[in-house]
Amino acid sequence: MASVTTVATPAAAAGGAVRSKEREGAEIITGAEECSNHSNEMMRALGFPEGLMPMRDLEECGLVRETGFVWMKQKAPYEHYFRGTGTRVRYDAEVTAYVEEGKMKRMTGVRSKQLMLWVPIVEMSLDGDARDRIYFKSNIGIGRSFPASAFADEAAAATVAKK
Repeated sequence: MASVTTVATPAAAAGGAVRSKEREGAEIITGAEECSNHSNEMMRALGFPEGLMPMRDLEECGLVRETGFVWMKQKAPYEHYFRGTGTRVRYDAEVTAYVEEGKMKRMTGVRSKQLMLWVPIVEMSLDGDARDRIYFKSNIGIGRSFPASAFADEAAAATVAKK
């Protein structure tokens, strides 16, 4: 059964004092379908295409509106190959970020395979005059840019595959 709750002060046992502080005042959504809908809605609100974060079997997601802190928990890590960009991306069981319009920063739990290495992605932002490209930044400052349309196609393909 899905639920939406607001947490005034989460329990410290849920991940330590720092983690509790980040999640204070969070809106927490549980249930696979509700989390998937919430995640897609959030991506649209930020200006990103829905297919950008194709996580599977979501169990919980949360948002602290005051700080922009978000998290998404799935049952197990998931690897996805983006045909439009030719890249493989791994999403850990929990992905976190701070969000604002056109940007996700201080990300954890997302890595992209470049050559033979898994490179952590710490930020992604809309780029270009028309905000039609997405720039991905690694923790060592190196980044790549791809057309946003490459990820929009992923959302359409996932919808067709579900039917």
